This record gives sequence, structure tokens and C-alpha cells, in this order.
Amino acid sequence: MKTNKNLLAVATGLIACLVVIWFSTSIHGKKTYKVQPQVTIPEYKTDAARAIDAYERLMERYMDLTERNLIGIDTSLQGVIKKLDSIDGKLTKLSTRLARIEKALGIGQSKPPIEQKPQPEPTQTKPLIEPSPPVAE
Repeated sequence: MKTNKNLLAVATGLIACLVVIWFSTSIHGKKTYKVQPQVTIPEYKTDAARAIDAYERLMERYMDLTERNLIGIDTSLQGVIKKLDSIDGKLTKLSTRLARIEKALGIGQSKPPIEQKPQPEPTQTKPLIEPSPPVAE
């Protein structure tokens, strides 16, 4: 009888385990996954759109090049302006020094040069189109 009790206990335990497993799968049910692919397709461009994009890139490069050149010109002009200012200052000093020398030597100021009036261009006396001689019949 002991074996029957042991066998009965094992069978009861086995049935209890099967019931627990059966309920756990029925509660959870089947697992399903939803897959949503996210594929991006590049935008289709027409020939005109590609030409416009290329033109915009070209203009952008041209504007950058122009800006760099203008900065270079500005730097060059600033150097020229400084040099001209220094020349002007030296000429002013030289002019005052020359005026003092002329005053010390008693030399009068030289007269400014007389401007000559421009000569009028001679008018044409010959007609632009010469008449053809009459043809004898």
C-alpha cells in the first residue's frame, strides 16, 4: 500500500505541475510581434532640380571666392592708403621747408602755371557722302 500511496503522491504532483504549466501558457497566450519596417527611399530629382542644385552650389562657391578677393583688395587698399598718407605728410613737410627757404632767400612765390584753353577741333568742310556724277544716256 505504501507503493500505491507513493505512486498516488507522484501522480498527484505530476498532474498539479501539468495544470500549472497549462494555465501559465493559456494566460500568456501566444506572443506575437508586430514588425514595421522603416525604409527611406531617397527623393527622386528631375534633371531641372539637379541643375538648379548645381547652380546654387556654383553660386555659393562664387560668392565665397568674391568675398575672399574683396577682403584681399581691402587689405591691399589699406596698405596703399597708409603709404599715400605718409607721402602726403612728407610732401607737406617738404613744402613748408621749401617755403621757409624761399622766404629766407627772398625769392618770391612762383606763379601758378597758366592753363591753356583747348583748341576747338576743325569742322569738316567736305561732305561725308560725295554725290556721284550724272550718267550720260
